[in-house]
Amino acid sequence: MTADKPMKTLTWLAVGFGVFTLLLTVVFFGWWAMKDRFLFGHEPYDPVRWMAPASPDKPCDRGDMALDLQHRLLKPGMSRAQVTMLLGRPAWEEGDQIEYELGVCLWVVHGLRLYFDRDGRLVHSAIAQH
Repeated sequence: MTADKPMKTLTWLAVGFGVFTLLLTVVFFGWWAMKDRFLFGHEPYDPVRWMAPASPDKPCDRGDMALDLQHRLLKPGMSRAQVTMLLGRPAWEEGDQIEYELGVCLWVVHGLRLYFDRDGRLVHSAIAQH
């Protein structure tokens, strides 16, 4: 009987470790899938705040408006001219991509990157981390 006790203890430890690992994995990937909503989903787009220079006391000010822009205002098929009329001059341009600085959000610099097709129509947008 005494040989069974270490085996039962090891079994319980293995099961406990497996459950802990599973819970940790679910929590991590749940956070990872929702992190954009936690970081960038707070405020509606405000053109005045968007065009204002970044301030040291709110380093992620534009980031607060990014999800509203992506889900409500930036629609696939918009022309590049329409996008620049809405958001102003981008901080970076290369070929069929442009990017607007969002600021330092959660200790990392982020940008709103927009992808266009060959005709200059918006295909999709993404929040980029630098």
